[in-house]
Order: sequence, then C-alpha cells, then structure tokens
Amino acid sequence: MTKRVLIGMLTPSSNTVLEPVTTAMLAGLPEVSVHFSRFRVTEIALSAGALAQFDDATISAAAELLADAKVDVIGWNGTSAGWLGFESDIRLCERITALTGIAATTSMLALNDVLRARAITRLGMVTPYLDDVQARIIANYRALGIECVWRNGILGCVTISRFAKSARSRSPMPCARWPSSGRRRLPPSAPICAPPRW
Repeated sequence: MTKRVLIGMLTPSSNTVLEPVTTAMLAGLPEVSVHFSRFRVTEIALSAGALAQFDDATISAAAELLADAKVDVIGWNGTSAGWLGFESDIRLCERITALTGIAATTSMLALNDVLRARAITRLGMVTPYLDDVQARIIANYRALGIECVWRNGILGCVTISRFAKSARSRSPMPCARWPSSGRRRLPPSAPICAPPRW
C-alpha cells in the first residue's frame, strides 16, 4: 500500500488562488494531499501594520494547527521574505520545526535553492507589487549576488484581493510582454507572488 504524503501549506487569509492552484498541481499524485492553514494577510506594503502581518508568532500559530493533522512537511507559500529579508524565512522555518517537530520550508527559500543550484546571477522578476516593495526585493537579491535585470510590476496593488481581480482583466502571462532582447537571451524569470492567475 502506497504511503500517504501530507503537505501542510500556510496561506495568506485573503488569497483565493493559492489553494486551487496548489491542489491542481498535485492532481496527478493521488498519494499526496495538501492541507491549508490561514493567517491574516490583507495588504502588501512597507508600512508598520502591513509588515506586522508576517510576525513569526502569528504564522507559527497557524503552523501548529497543521501539526495537529500530522503533516509530513509545512510550507509557507508566500513571498514576504522577498521584502523582509530571506533570513526571516530561515528563522521562521527554525521556529516552526522547534514548535512542531516537522520539517518546514518556504517558497522563497525553495526558489533561492534553485537559483543557487543553477548558478543563476541574472533574474527577470514579475510582481503585482508597489515600486517600493519591488525595490526591497531587488535589493535583497542583489545582496545574494543576483541582479534583477528586468522587472514588471503589472498591477501596483496593495490589497491581495485586488491582485486577483485586476489580473483577470490582463493578458495571461506578463512575461510575454517583456521587451525584445534582440540576440540576447532573456534571463530566467520568476513571478514573485501567488494571487494573479497568470
């Protein structure tokens, strides 16, 4: 009998795209199921109130609820470390594992592992965020030795619910609108955000 694999996913409370997309991604793996726990996130900005939404204690409380389901791993499916600093995700994972005994990871740490493994130093970035949030992400990647050589802030939104609503009226994939590079190869690209259904 195939062993079930249970994935615990930490989800921003106002995000309506992450759950169906994640479930669809796992549709071909009948032995794998994903289970979600939410914590309150309603806006993305650099104000004190917006940053406070990502307090470790709040996220860890949601992770402890996932631990009740005896999941095999807990993932923070969010990009806040992009502007908070990647060390914030490292601390979060350590805290979750210390509290629950369950291995933890995040989408941003996973992305950075891929970039490191492939020795990528130039990155194209697509986000729905405001310019100041994008600037913080770019600075944090520069500190890792990765230059964001092209970026597209497609929406310039603050509230998560508006991300998805605005994105529905736009083309399916913003990367398709990147400027022509002539003979130069476009860099690897990463959409830094889950809500818009690109």
